[in-house]
Amino acid sequence: MVSKDFIRQMEGYGLTTAKILYRMPDHPTFLQTYIWQEYDLAPRFPVLIDFLEFWKRELAGPLHSVTITHAQLIRPAEFRAVQGEINIH
Repeated sequence: MVSKDFIRQMEGYGLTTAKILYRMPDHPTFLQTYIWQEYDLAPRFPVLIDFLEFWKRELAGPLHSVTITHAQLIRPAEFRAVQGEINIH
């Protein structure tokens, strides 16, 4: 069985990491860091946007800033068709 993550990579998804700074609910002058990582589509980042909307709606810590990095782990240039095979004994 093929993993769900591999299928997503084949569909163009890449690994997205977001560094989220948010204010502590009890101490708003302090910032806390949260690291989020998931497969997402650049440049629109629909999965990250959904997560941030959930954060704003459900969690008490207001967002300060979000820094995003994205890398496509599988690129078309990495695939090559093999036309033959040579066995050397």
